[in-house]
Amino acid sequence: MAKNLLAQVDKAGGEFELVEREIPSPGPGEVRIRVKACGICFSDHLVKDGGWPGLMYPRVPGHEVVGVIDEAGAGVTEWKKGDRVGVGWHGGHDFVCPSCRRGDFVTCANEAITGITRDGGYAQYMLARHEAVALLPDGLDGAEAGPLMCAGITTFNALRNSGARAGDLVGVLGIGGLGHLGIQYAAKSGYRVVGVGRGPENAALAKKLGAFAYIDSKATKPAEELQKLGGAKVILATAPSAKAIAELVDGLSVGGKLVIVGAPVEPMEISVLQLLLARRAIQGWPSGTAMDSQETLQFSAFAGVRPMIEKYPLAKVKDAYERMTSGHAEFRVVLTMD
Repeated sequence: MAKNLLAQVDKAGGEFELVEREIPSPGPGEVRIRVKACGICFSDHLVKDGGWPGLMYPRVPGHEVVGVIDEAGAGVTEWKKGDRVGVGWHGGHDFVCPSCRRGDFVTCANEAITGITRDGGYAQYMLARHEAVALLPDGLDGAEAGPLMCAGITTFNALRNSGARAGDLVGVLGIGGLGHLGIQYAAKSGYRVVGVGRGPENAALAKKLGAFAYIDSKATKPAEELQKLGGAKVILATAPSAKAIAELVDGLSVGGKLVIVGAPVEPMEISVLQLLLARRAIQGWPSGTAMDSQETLQFSAFAGVRPMIEKYPLAKVKDAYERMTSGHAEFRVVLTMD
């Protein structure tokens, strides 16, 4: 009988173990997905290192999942065997908490999280809640679609909800796993995009991705350079550096907004006067629901937005994870199951 090969972590700080389990059967409201690819996100360290409160082990990480519906459980009507789908961070919601009753499912008080509170996509087969599944458009490669289920939806959804309008100046801090997608989405959405990075080496790439200008924060004061361009209506902060983020606040225009999607560990220090005198705002943004993921995938397929990826087979999960955490990957690492 066929088995399900998966990579699990059995304790905080433990190593990945390749094990075989029985192929799971979907329960009511669930689907079984035959996984084709799963991106490795930096947030997977929350499982590897035990950084999520109340985490239960063993756990299979992975929330950038792409595959094919293999079986649908009782009560599932919107999905059928053979559908190409993806699953992201949002692993489902309870439908009854105050946020869900308002239709704000991503802030559900009992949100399920793929690869953290539910087993994720470092596996040949996984189970997902029906409301957590997004349909892949034709023509979108599975390995490329994987990172769009996290890095993609996070940057795309944050930008489209930021209040920026076509023609506005938008800065993107960081030219990495999130930022290289953020620049593409911003440019394809009609914003005037400025890339902000540390060092001159990413200038050519930022412009290739769609930025009309690049600011080297090592050689200049980035806030001053943004003001020379008129001030940014929105700055999308993808680099997880509290100092680098704080240095950009004065680069916002009057009424500008700093949207943070890359989470630094250390606190961020700013003066409240920087916000008050120019009506500026700071906002955090989570990824989104399955429908947000589906719209991200549709826009990506239509506009030609693609991640830069490195692929590893599931059997080399340790190497793949180390490559991601090294900071040298360009720019997303994806496990493939075929």
